[in-house]
Amino acid sequence: MIPSRPMRTDQLDYDLPEELIAQRPSERRPQSRMLVLHRADGWIEDRHFTDLPNYLRSGDCLVLNDTKVLPARFFCRKSTGGLLEGLFLEETESGCWKVLLKNARNIKAGTRLTFLDRKGRLWQDFDVLEKLPEGQWVIRPTLQASVEMILEAIGTAPLPPYIKRPAAPEHPEEDLARYQTVYAHRPGAVAAPTAGLHFDKTLLARLEDMGVRTAYLTLHVGIGTFRPVQTETLEEHTMHSERYEISPQAAEIINTAAKEGGRIVAVGTTSVRTLETVAENRQVHAASGRTDLFITPGYSFKIVDAMITNFHLPRSTLLALVAAFAGLETILDAYRRAARERYRFYSYGDAMLIL
Repeated sequence: MIPSRPMRTDQLDYDLPEELIAQRPSERRPQSRMLVLHRADGWIEDRHFTDLPNYLRSGDCLVLNDTKVLPARFFCRKSTGGLLEGLFLEETESGCWKVLLKNARNIKAGTRLTFLDRKGRLWQDFDVLEKLPEGQWVIRPTLQASVEMILEAIGTAPLPPYIKRPAAPEHPEEDLARYQTVYAHRPGAVAAPTAGLHFDKTLLARLEDMGVRTAYLTLHVGIGTFRPVQTETLEEHTMHSERYEISPQAAEIINTAAKEGGRIVAVGTTSVRTLETVAENRQVHAASGRTDLFITPGYSFKIVDAMITNFHLPRSTLLALVAAFAGLETILDAYRRAARERYRFYSYGDAMLIL
């Protein structure tokens, strides 16, 4: 038997005109377009997200990620007046923060900086404690308060770098509201599970009335979701890990649907990774922890039957995942079709339903 060759990362390349990268959300959530891809024969339909109920049926189970995006992007000033941009990553066990700081080459441990509030005014100080690899730092706010309380005062939506916003956006409330699912419940993400941004409460209620089951799990999306694969082959890439939890109640809903012949429809790659982490013999078990599952072409899916997702960046782990689900050439053909038809790409862009 001839061993399979490692997959080259450049096989996940495709051409995309820059103007197709969505800079704003659609006026209403379900107004987004939806490309429907049928895996069995590669058939593609151009629809709208409001058409989703036409493709689901009673007994199916929609699995959604209820993580809540923190207002993790912030700005701060040096004592010299220089402006720095930061991104909250996580709280340490000792109550310090891990953050990214841009243009912080001259910052040293022991430096004191000042957070700015959402209107650009000096707010509270923090101390820089330690430099970590990959532009990360450990800091300690001088104010004794919860992460959520501080970020509520200083933070804005942690939009990915391809969505351009000024340092002090005129209307930050729009992104704070729209870069968040309507069912977001558990704070902890620094990036949105963007496939869920297309749902509103009316559409979810309509699906429930049809007899579509709904189960919620949690995966706190981390900064690694934005990073392209830098290695020559996918096998060489080290996958980032993220915190997840699936409750006994959610596991029971999913398992009942699977036993009764319903399809498990994962909303977003984050839901896919969580489900596949805890699945065995077409059942899932309640669990919590961290997952670094890297799904690439050749992977055998254990529980996911259909997927709702957005259009992903070239050379990304997310594109590798959908290529594993539908086939690399099938996905690339669909992406080329989407570009020709002027679909909107990435986080604020349009949706894809893969059946």
